[in-house]
Amino acid sequence: MKRTQLRDGTKVFCLRAPEAKMLDHHVEGYLNHGITINDGDIVFDVGANIGIFGVRAIQNHPNTVVYCFEPIPDINAVLQKNADSFDGNRLRVMPYGISDKEMTATFSYYPNTPALSTLHPEDWDNDPGAFAKAVKGTMKNPPPGMKWMRMIPTGFSGLIAKHLVKGKKSVDCELKRLSTIIKQEKIDRIDLLKVDCEGAELGVIKSIDQDDWPKIKSLVVEVHDSNGRLDLIKSILKEQGFTSLYVEREAGLEDTQLFNLFATRS
Repeated sequence: MKRTQLRDGTKVFCLRAPEAKMLDHHVEGYLNHGITINDGDIVFDVGANIGIFGVRAIQNHPNTVVYCFEPIPDINAVLQKNADSFDGNRLRVMPYGISDKEMTATFSYYPNTPALSTLHPEDWDNDPGAFAKAVKGTMKNPPPGMKWMRMIPTGFSGLIAKHLVKGKKSVDCELKRLSTIIKQEKIDRIDLLKVDCEGAELGVIKSIDQDDWPKIKSLVVEVHDSNGRLDLIKSILKEQGFTSLYVEREAGLEDTQLFNLFATRS
């Protein structure tokens, strides 16, 4: 665990400083196409990693509370450190993954690139070149403060990708249903549900009971579009009354199956 400084001078705890800066760059990308955070909102961040999204939310909105879900113990420890550093009452750490079934499951943890850690490594394994394409796209479209990445020849993207996934570890983590947490925490509304959990997004959507859907005002979901997953999630959201759906790919990820899905009610 170490500390690094984000683009505006904010200091956070992290496992990998470049990854922390990349996570910070992604924050603004979630808040598009009708997705907003207002002061006093209740936010659920499923796949919170080290908590950068939550840190930015409470920095900008003093009365907002963010429930941060992160099941990987090494990552969760950093998330807890950031919560303690900023405000543990408003950054509430939940050491669980979210799924439609409550159980203990084995995750793949990548120490060289913790944000890639996943319950579903098959989303990358089934297309061995996909991660290299994502790395190449990121090298071409680096976040502010990391323009030096453009100086690295993109021909090295394959080698970099292999290094990042080297040393994979298997870690057992606890999974809970989202509706279990809603009941446990006595949640009467979720103004924003952010889901970025590396292939487990359909399980998150299916973990919400019918009675809890009206509590959710808006969603932003990263979707690995495998076996029609994107269309299925869109269909479920339409059935649950989300009338505005927008799908986009991030710059640099055009050659991958990664999409961001934004959903709001009228």
